Formats: sequence, C-alpha cells, structure tokens
Amino acid sequence: MSTAAPSSQRRTDCPLCGKPEASDHTPFCSRGCKDRDLLKWLGEGYRVPGPAADPGIDDFSDK
Repeated sequence: MSTAAPSSQRRTDCPLCGKPEASDHTPFCSRGCKDRDLLKWLGEGYRVPGPAADPGIDDFSDK
C-alpha cells in the first residue's frame, strides 16, 4: 500500500520563497509573493530564449 498523499492533498512550496503554499494564494504562500510574481511578468523578468527580434518590424501595424 502506498503512503503518498493524493495529488490534491500533496504539500507544495511557494515557487518564490519556498514557504508552504496557502490555499487562498495557490501556488504561492501569500499575496506578497503572488504580486511579486505578477510584477516580474509585467516587467519582462521572465524570458523565453530565442533569437533577438528585429526592431525594424512592427507587428502591430495595419497593412
């Protein structure tokens, strides 16, 4: 018999600080960590590696 908890009850840690996750702020431990993660996304702190974009190309222009 397995002693592992079901995946819905498995304890996880906050991806930013490592403290236990809070159900109100899943997967983060607090509102502060949740907001810090959002600010990192908005400030382009998370990036996907790849070739640099050509600054001369305007993807949003109406042609």
